[in-house]
Amino acid sequence: MNCLRRCWAEIDLDNISYNIGQYRRYLKDGTELLCVVKANCYGHSEAIVVPHLEKLGIKWYAVSNLIEAEHLRSLGVKGEILILGYTPEENADDLIRFNIIQACTEFAYAEKLSRSAKAGKVRMHIAIDTGMTRIGLHSDTAANADEVEKIMALENVQVEGMFTHYAVADSDEESCNEYTKAQTDKILALDDELKRRGISLSCVHFLNSAGGVYHSNEASALARLGIILYGLYPDPATALPFEPKPVMTLKAVISQVKFIEAGTTVSYGRTFTADRRIKLATVTAGYADGFPRALSNKGEIIIKGVRCPIVGRICMDQFMCDVSALDDVQEGDVATLFGSEITADDIAKQVGTIGYEIVCGIAERVPRIIAE
Repeated sequence: MNCLRRCWAEIDLDNISYNIGQYRRYLKDGTELLCVVKANCYGHSEAIVVPHLEKLGIKWYAVSNLIEAEHLRSLGVKGEILILGYTPEENADDLIRFNIIQACTEFAYAEKLSRSAKAGKVRMHIAIDTGMTRIGLHSDTAANADEVEKIMALENVQVEGMFTHYAVADSDEESCNEYTKAQTDKILALDDELKRRGISLSCVHFLNSAGGVYHSNEASALARLGIILYGLYPDPATALPFEPKPVMTLKAVISQVKFIEAGTTVSYGRTFTADRRIKLATVTAGYADGFPRALSNKGEIIIKGVRCPIVGRICMDQFMCDVSALDDVQEGDVATLFGSEITADDIAKQVGTIGYEIVCGIAERVPRIIAE
C-alpha cells in the first residue's frame, strides 16, 4: 500500500469497467458514451480513473471548468472534452489552445467569447433549457432557433452541437416521465426547426445517467454517464435494471481498543453514555476526511465483517465505535466506513443528502489508491 495507513479510499477499476459494460447494454445504436469526470471524478481521482477510461476506449469527457479540462489534457487525454460550466471570456484562447468544447448559455456569452478569441474559433455546444431551469436558451422553439442562428453567425465561434439536461429522469413517477418526455420533445423540436432552416448540428445530446437506462433514445448522440459510472444510484428509491458496483471503498484503521464501564460518556458533548461495560475502538477518520459528522451516534462501520455502531460525536480526525461484538480486535485492524455493503447511498440516506455529496466530499488529504 503506497499511502499512509490511516484513512484512505480504494478505487476499484474493475467495477468501473463493469458499470460501463452494463450501462452500454441500454443505449441505442449510435449513442456514444460521454463520461462525466468533473470534481476529480466525483471524488474518485482523475489520475486513477481517467487513464483507465482511456484504456477502455472512451472518447468523450465532461468537466465543470477549464482547470479540470486542462488537467485532463495533462493526463494525456486526446479525446473530446466538454466544459459543462462557465469559462470567463478572457480565457477564450485557452479553450482554443487546448481544443476544448465550451457549453454556451446564450448569445451574449457567445458574443463575448467570440470577441475575446484571437487564436481561432471557440468550439461550442449550445445549452438548451428545456425544464431544468439552470442554464441555456429558454424561449420557444422559433426564438431559440433564431438565437442559435445568431450564435453561429459570430466570427470566432464554431457551433458543433447542443444539449439539454433532464431534471427528473431518475424518477419513475408518471408525472416525472411526462416531464422528461416533454424535455426530450423540446430539444428534438428545436433540432427539427434548425434542420428546416438548413442547419444540421453534428452532436445533439440529452441523456444523463438516469436517462440512458430509463429513457434511452437513438436521437441522442451522447449519453452523459455520471453517477452510475461510480457505482451509485441517480435516485436510490428508483431501481436500476442492473446493480451498479460501488467504485470507492473508504477505509481507516483502529488506533486503540479499550473497555469502558457503564456510566462512562464518550466524545464531545457527552452525547453517548455507556449503559453497560463496552469494548470501544477509536477509528482514525473524521469529518475533516469527509466522513459525515451527522453519523454521530447513528452510523455503523464494518470491522472483520461485523457492523459496529458509531458512539459519541464524530471528531475532526477520529471517532469511536462499539466493538463489543468482536472477540479479536486490536490496534491496526482495518475498518470499512463505506463501500459495497454499507454504500455511500446508504450513508446519504441516514444524513439526509445524496450519494454524490458523500463521495465528492471525501477530503483531498485522503489518499486514493487502486484496489488490489
